[in-house]
Amino acid sequence: MWTPLRRVLVRTPTASFAVSDPDDWGYSARPDLPAARAEHARLVGLLESAGVEVLHHDAELPELADSIFVYDGVLITDGGAVVLRPGKEARRGEELGLANRLEDLGVPILGRIRDEATVEGGDLLWLDPGHLVVGRSFRTNGEGLRQLREILGPQGVEVSEAHLPVHSGSGHCLHLLSLVSLLDRDLAVVYPPLLPVPLWLELRRRGFQIVEVPDEEFATQGPNVLALGPRRVVVLDGSPQTRRRLESVGCQVQSYRGDEISHKAEGGPTCLTLPIHRAGATP
Repeated sequence: MWTPLRRVLVRTPTASFAVSDPDDWGYSARPDLPAARAEHARLVGLLESAGVEVLHHDAELPELADSIFVYDGVLITDGGAVVLRPGKEARRGEELGLANRLEDLGVPILGRIRDEATVEGGDLLWLDPGHLVVGRSFRTNGEGLRQLREILGPQGVEVSEAHLPVHSGSGHCLHLLSLVSLLDRDLAVVYPPLLPVPLWLELRRRGFQIVEVPDEEFATQGPNVLALGPRRVVVLDGSPQTRRRLESVGCQVQSYRGDEISHKAEGGPTCLTLPIHRAGATP
């Protein structure tokens, strides 16, 4: 999750993103669509200026407001994509559009989460290429965990679980990646008060230096950081203390304004991007 990013998939906000019922979607307010598109375009420009190939997912997905958060619909592995099944009912169908786009790009489908199982990508953290941590949350259930183990076991991937707290309840999104991002082989940015203890201990056991996000910047998505490469990162504007702490440990930090696409809709830079190829991984 921290090696050089080569190719990424994004989705420009469509009319469905400007929801008329923000409370129903868990948004803090109705997004302004032209402003959202402008913010998204600047984020794309930032990625391209860093040498990342940016691919677009433009399929018509009416009434799927959260579909701009492309990270959640599939899991990319060295063996192909695992098509997930959202725990948020209003998101069902996003994963099918993503799967079709990936197949068009030549990415094979390794497996699919089915039936009553639920898994969202925001609950999936690769500690290394052979170890995936799955956050058990309102969005990812036990059957989803079981099916991931069944799919990934033959690939030699160990799948462990980390239980997330209730926090603000099922009406809001608390993913595992809301709490932690890996930025180098030995560097993580973390919001400790909500991180599961076993995961904290595992990060320490592996020798990770931990940059702690202050309480007041958890709400501004301080832990949601996209690695472009080792200690080369993209952050959402609004968490200046976290940014200074990242810079103090040698991170090159770039930021984007996300008043519409991120702050209103609870999705930061990791949510808005689906890495398809990182250096050192199979394209």
